[in-house]
Parts: sequence; structure tokens; C-alpha cells
Amino acid sequence: EVKLVESGGDSAQVGGSLRLSCVASGDEYDRRCMGWFRQAPGKRREGVALIDTDDGTTWIYDAGQGRATISQDNAQNTLYLEMDSLNTDDTGLYTCAATSYFCGSGLGMFMDRFYDYWGRGTQVTVSS
Repeated sequence: EVKLVESGGDSAQVGGSLRLSCVASGDEYDRRCMGWFRQAPGKRREGVALIDTDDGTTWIYDAGQGRATISQDNAQNTLYLEMDSLNTDDTGLYTCAATSYFCGSGLGMFMDRFYDYWGRGTQVTVSS
């Protein structure tokens, strides 16, 4: 069983940046593909970024293009999300997720139904 604990969420100004962390534990085979998702009030959860933990390949979804970076520190079992040039639409509960499925499908994995494990999330609030 995988446990995921996010941290780093806070208030930020428009134009600022964020850096979120997700500490993972559990079988590596249960977290082959990991991602960051977010959900704003009144909106559906959406994917932000994915990483193939086996080879380090990453994918960034539309809203994060040119602004978001997902990375991992294997030695610390930690997943990171960095995002620059924040705007108010970036406000939401950011959650990391893991699955035993491979990331080979790329953008097809930006769907929360494929993920087996979820953290509780960390809140990001962006204001002008």
C-alpha cells in the first residue's frame, strides 16, 4: 500500500511561484506513474503534470505548459511540482497520486480513474 503526503501549499500572489512536495512510501511497483492533480471550488479535478518514475519522462497538461515542472528525488521518495507565473486560476487543492499502471500512454493518463492512491492534498491560493 502506498501513502502520499503533500506539503508546501500556501498563499501566493499573481505572478509568483509555488513548489509542492509529495513524500511517498510503499512498493515502488505501486507507483510506476505519478501525477499532480488539482481541484478548484465548483470545478472538476484536473491533471497538472505526470512523471514516469521508472525513466523520468514527464508530461505537462495544458494549464501548466511553459510554467510547470514535475520532478522526483528517488533517494528521498519525494515528488515535486513547481509552477511559475501563477494566476488566480491556479487556486485549488493540489493532490499527488500514484498508480501501478505504466505511464506509457502519456496524456491518456491525465485521468484520475487510473490512479490507485491519493494524498490528502495541499491548498494553494493565488490572489492579486
